[in-house]
Amino acid sequence: MFEFVVLARRTLDSLLPGRHQSMLLILAIALLILAILQDQDRTRFDDILSRATSQNLRETSLQPAADPQDLDATDSTKETDPDPRMFLTVKPGDNLSLIFKRAGLGATEVYEVANSSEDAEILANLSIGDQLAFELDQDQQLNSLELFKSPLESFLFTRTDTAEFDFSKINRKPHIEIVYKDAVITDSLFMAAQRGGIEARMTLELASLFGGVIDFMMDSREGDTFSLLFEEEYLDGELIGTGQILAASYTNQGVEHTALRYENSHGESNFFNPEGESMRKAFLKNPVDFTRISSNFSLARKHPILNTIRAHKGTDYAAPTGTPVLSTADGRVTFADRNGSFGKLVVIQHGDRFETKYAHLNAYAKGITAGTRVKQGQIIGYVGSTGSATGPHLHFEFLMDGVHRNSITIHDQLPKAATIPKAEMANFKKQTNLLLSMLKTHGASLESGNPGAQ
Repeated sequence: MFEFVVLARRTLDSLLPGRHQSMLLILAIALLILAILQDQDRTRFDDILSRATSQNLRETSLQPAADPQDLDATDSTKETDPDPRMFLTVKPGDNLSLIFKRAGLGATEVYEVANSSEDAEILANLSIGDQLAFELDQDQQLNSLELFKSPLESFLFTRTDTAEFDFSKINRKPHIEIVYKDAVITDSLFMAAQRGGIEARMTLELASLFGGVIDFMMDSREGDTFSLLFEEEYLDGELIGTGQILAASYTNQGVEHTALRYENSHGESNFFNPEGESMRKAFLKNPVDFTRISSNFSLARKHPILNTIRAHKGTDYAAPTGTPVLSTADGRVTFADRNGSFGKLVVIQHGDRFETKYAHLNAYAKGITAGTRVKQGQIIGYVGSTGSATGPHLHFEFLMDGVHRNSITIHDQLPKAATIPKAEMANFKKQTNLLLSMLKTHGASLESGNPGAQ
């Protein structure tokens, strides 16, 4: 940069009067910095995507990953040729024409690719952060275009001898490794999980998993422990995300609860305890995690705003704005809109007998509209203070046969979901025994006072 400034200054001295030199020099430096930043940005994406397409992956296994010292030395030193393509990332306000223009291509190329087949509709649904790889020939004509929707999924358009474009979808399989984590609760499940390096999404899933047998707001105690086995996904040796929980254990006030994932002959997965009993109640105990009850179900409560005695036909959960709200059971959304004092409201019908209501929401979760089918534990909205609310909280109502009931006291009277049929018990044991063994073997780290051991 210094050499560039000196050379530019000397050139300006010989060509222009002094009063114009400073302005032109600043402009030249700005253009140089912009070029460097663009080059760095493109190099970063080249590196990410070249690794994502460079080599085959090992097969999925429940066994630990091979020790690097056991790998073939020739493989460990093998270098991958850099990807020569031009990589561009979709930015806010982008469309296909703007991106092609940045790649040095015009409207003709946009038309040829966008109209090459029905599959090209994927190019009309670009999302911010998607990446496109352009391969150009010596004449700067487009040879191929690859759209990366994720490290594992892309769509390739390749020019043929007839100047048309063939379409193909590419799915890459990650290498799966099984990871063990555990922690001791000293404050809350969420904070303990965070200290243990467990991401928030998985913590919510863990809370939902045991939500039918443990009330994390009322029952959890300091000294409770939990552990889990879950999948981590790797592509070319790089961690790209976490998969599903395979097994988990939660010890609450000395009582251990264990959940094992089991996939039946129809490909349906659910969690069961080692005896084959479902971990799911018909309804979760709470629709919001990591909160406190600010107002109980009561038929004679003094209204905080109206200052009159009137029935409070639900339970209020105080929580920060934006806290995820979960559907307490499988069902169908029948209402998702503003409704007077309820503010933003979601109503879910669960079969013929049950209905739940979630009020004062700050926002609805993506895709939650009337008619949407939802699963137990699915996020349907976020805590807020819309409508008649004195502060951020969730007002939750539970109706059985059209009558409001106290969701907390009636919970234990509700049946569990289906358990493992006797005909499948042998297959269940065969599939889950390894998970249970791994969970218990690693679990000795908690008993020895060494939580978090891998």
